[in-house]
Amino acid sequence: MVGGPNPSAVWVAGWSNFTGSNPVATMFGSAYMMDNPLIVTPALNSTVMGRAQGIYGMSSQHDELSLLMTLTYNFIIGSYNGNSFSVIAQNLIANEVREMPVVGGTGMFRLARGYCLAKTYSTN
Repeated sequence: MVGGPNPSAVWVAGWSNFTGSNPVATMFGSAYMMDNPLIVTPALNSTVMGRAQGIYGMSSQHDELSLLMTLTYNFIIGSYNGNSFSVIAQNLIANEVREMPVVGGTGMFRLARGYCLAKTYSTN
């Protein structure tokens, strides 16, 4: 969440005074650092099983809300504790399901290859 008393993403670079008629285009070039909890279920009080940490940038100058993301998913409980995998991808937010490549990892995920699917559970 960007903003609020405990943000999990913060704006680190981009236009500070760019204006225009297209609200998506005005965000082009903005970069954010994130540190989100990975939870077992969508409930806000769910068990934290790790952290999704990385950077994302607003990558479209057009009408599509598109992020360029570099993320590492770090696990902190169970048999995956201390292991991680990384994703580098374009994330087209308006698509119901987004496929993103897994490009490597550490520990149990060393040399990982594959893909993950992202789906928005809710927005506020």
